[in-house]
Amino acid sequence: MRMLLALSLLVCVSLADAPYMATGVKVGEVTDSSAIIWTRLTTAKDRVGPDAPIPIVKYRDPKTGAIANEGNSRDRVPIVEYPNGASVDQLEGAAPGCDGEVRIDWVMEVSGTINSSEWVAVNPNRDYTNQFIIRDLKPGAGYLYRVWARAKEGTPETMATFGAFRTAYASNEPWPVTFTVTTGQEYNDKDSPNGYRMYEGMKKVSPNFFVHTGDILYYDALAKSLPLARWHWQRMYSLPTNIEFHKVVGSYFIKDDHDTWMNDCWPTMQSPYMGDFTFAQGQAVFFEQVPMSEKTYRTFRWGKDLQIWLVEGRDFRSENDLPDGPDKTIWGKEQKDWFKKTVAESDASFRVLISPTPIVGPDRSAKNDNHANAGFKHEGDELRAFMAAQKNMVVVCGDRHWQYVSVDPTTGLREYSCGPASDAHAGGWPKDEKRPEHKYLNVIGGFLAVTIDRENNKPILTARHYTVDGNQVNEDRFQSAK
Repeated sequence: MRMLLALSLLVCVSLADAPYMATGVKVGEVTDSSAIIWTRLTTAKDRVGPDAPIPIVKYRDPKTGAIANEGNSRDRVPIVEYPNGASVDQLEGAAPGCDGEVRIDWVMEVSGTINSSEWVAVNPNRDYTNQFIIRDLKPGAGYLYRVWARAKEGTPETMATFGAFRTAYASNEPWPVTFTVTTGQEYNDKDSPNGYRMYEGMKKVSPNFFVHTGDILYYDALAKSLPLARWHWQRMYSLPTNIEFHKVVGSYFIKDDHDTWMNDCWPTMQSPYMGDFTFAQGQAVFFEQVPMSEKTYRTFRWGKDLQIWLVEGRDFRSENDLPDGPDKTIWGKEQKDWFKKTVAESDASFRVLISPTPIVGPDRSAKNDNHANAGFKHEGDELRAFMAAQKNMVVVCGDRHWQYVSVDPTTGLREYSCGPASDAHAGGWPKDEKRPEHKYLNVIGGFLAVTIDRENNKPILTARHYTVDGNQVNEDRFQSAK
């Protein structure tokens, strides 16, 4: 049985009629003893094809009533048109959800004992998804799994899909670990007929896990209702490159502005620009669409030498437009207190903050949305000083559409920007403007790979930047302090 499961790793088997799994499966929130397997059922085996329409959005000026094709102001009111009378389920890339039940089998690679869950109905109020939490796993082990689908009790299975993941090492084990990071995954900037070349590029470095720092997709232009927001997830995660990667690599997901609601958003922002789709709906949809812990800020240990922190940058922030000062915040008091406490308690050789937005920068002077900007300098100074005072702590950030390594000139805190998911999405910084704090600068798409290893029994962090095709373009080594 184990051999059959292993041989079927990259195969999806259709056994009968619907339900299917056109948006694949995702493995996430992996610890040394547990993992979450995200599933979703669909009415069709494949996504709606490329010849199907997409919505047309126009904007009405609330003062004049004039209608324009582009909304360049947050006070514009969107008007959504569906070509040829199409519904959301008939749009390009759509993979409409379907009632049904799912079950999983899992087995450790070196064990012959197969574990099975009960059949569970997917939740139509959560876009026909279900998330299995599997526990009592062994640290540092490879696992194979199989997800089954059926319409209801007493009916035959309609589909099976297979995948794999590795658990984290125990906190006393100094094994080498590699993880990859990206940001800025704009659908219109994909660079392959099947999705994104970056995913195949990342497979070349054999990551233990993957982190998406946010802007997983971009709601702004077209997600003017809850059904249209869910359609964004359907078309992104029915892309073959995304499906094939996420079923065999454990992932952690962070959200930012574009995959919460709209550009540079905060919870109390008032704007008609997103139509019927609200900030609160965006928060809820994120929990639907990715494997997720109870809170979106959390920390994970990967062996003796690595602990990572994943933080929330939208839910607790002050208004961007407020004057800076001690009460203005991106993280909020509860999250900030948790961060400082858990960092101080950690005995990992390297501690890595993975942030949806920059902490060090530099960033463009016109921006006012992150800790590298003047608008949040007070809290930025506080966090930079705290992390710089810790031994062997660095920052990995997303959001910026270029790759860099920078060192804060005041505190010495080191930051690695991963860059966007495709070259078409790169930009926003002059390619020749390398400042003194830059140790590396490249305005390209691709990803960052971070490896924690040991040389002569001394922990070493090596950060490598790659192109979308997995070609290395930079290496930065950071040796553990005593």
